[in-house]
This record gives sequence, structure tokens and C-alpha cells, in this order.
Amino acid sequence: KINTVIRKIDLQVGRTGAITPVARLDPVNISGVIVSNATLHNFDEIKKKDIRVGDIVEIQRAGDVIPQVIKVIKKSVNRNTKLTIPTYCPVCQSKTIKEKDEAVVRCNNNINCKAQILGQLKHFISNKALNIDGFGEKQLIQFWNLGFVLNYTDIFKIEKYRNKILKLEGWGQLSLNNLLEACEASKKIQFDKFIYALGIRYVGETISILLAREFINISNLINNNKIQDTLSNIDGLGPKAVNSIINYFKNTNNKKI
Repeated sequence: KINTVIRKIDLQVGRTGAITPVARLDPVNISGVIVSNATLHNFDEIKKKDIRVGDIVEIQRAGDVIPQVIKVIKKSVNRNTKLTIPTYCPVCQSKTIKEKDEAVVRCNNNINCKAQILGQLKHFISNKALNIDGFGEKQLIQFWNLGFVLNYTDIFKIEKYRNKILKLEGWGQLSLNNLLEACEASKKIQFDKFIYALGIRYVGETISILLAREFINISNLINNNKIQDTLSNIDGLGPKAVNSIINYFKNTNNKKI
């Protein structure tokens, strides 16, 4: 644990629309790692700990997780106004929602909020999902900004931008060929990993395995008239997960992709 000053609080929007307040700190060294950001989890947490910009706070980094603010050590002299809960998404300006039993405030626009789409794409290519070798966040953001990758299917059509990519700094024939091969190889994927890659809310690794066992292949999952009954009978699946899966496959755009 170590003390530092909060210089600013930013709002980040994740792949499920969750808006997380993040503290920007005076950089400090925690066990050999320079830390300049820490999660504040949610707005209830900020209120409970009464955290403001300018405060000296205690932070800790447990394992490899994102550092977190434990408590305020010293309040700033001229404490500024409290952080208000956003009524609009800081990225797409859509209205925010807060479900009754949740502490999290969310952006309600899961169709075209850029932060959510980018977050979903990051999740899709991550290690526990498609695990595409050489395709990290840096490459994804580069292709996203150029309009080459805007949804999951675009990842498998990068070849058509070959000439444009080769003109970009840091790309050569070899690195591009390696990436294209890795994208192709990632198509052969275990069904549970594929379900997990879709990033359906409440569907983590464990539930993905349960779904893969039950449905065997993707068409059984997508084109299932009795999906509600089937899902409700799976041990380990709660009503939130069931509703989330049903809503995901009700969306025609999701089905098409």
C-alpha cells in the first residue's frame, strides 16, 4: 500500500456499457511497477469513501489486478464539488441507466456506442477468447481508427486492406502475413471459447461451458424456438443470464454477424 494524490477522475465505458470512474494519480512505484491510474469501482464506492480530486489517498495493487483506492488519507484543502453520477454516456451521449439491484451506471446504447463496440472487439480477440497471435489492443485500435475493423466479421476480411496496411508504419509483408494466418487459425475454436468471445452479459467462462455442452453447435443456439425452456432447465444458469442470452439472440444484427 502507498499514498499518492488524485489529480483527475475520468469516466471509462466498458464493453457492457458499465461506466467506471478511474482516478488519474501522481505516478508512484508499487513493487517495481509505476502506477498512475486506479479504479474507483462505481459511484456508490466514491460516495462511501468520500473521494475527491486533490485528496491524498492510499492505493494498493493486489496481484496483477488494476490498482484500487483504499481510502482517503488527507482531504485536499479546497475540496471541489462531488463527482455527480452521469445522466448521459461520456462517449456517445446516450442516456444512462441504473438497474435496481446494481451499483453500476450503464450507457443504454449497446448498438452504436463506440466505447462498447471497441470493448467487445477487444474481448473477442483476447487470450481467453479467439486468442489471435499478434493481434493486440494496439493493432485493433489502429485498424478501428482507419475503419478496417468495425465488427467481428471484419477481423477475417483484413486481407482486402493489404496494400493500405503495408504502407503503415510498423507493418511489413511478414508481420501482415503472420497476422492473416493467425486470424485464419483462430476460426478453429472450441465452442465454449466462441460463446465466451461473444461477450454476452453475465456469460463468463463457466456459463459458456454449460451452454456449449447443452447446444453442441452454434446453429442449435441461434435457431432455437424453445431457447427459453432449454436455458431455464440448465443447472447453474440464473434468470439474469437466461434473459441476457435470449435478448442477445433476439437482436437480428447479432444473429447476422
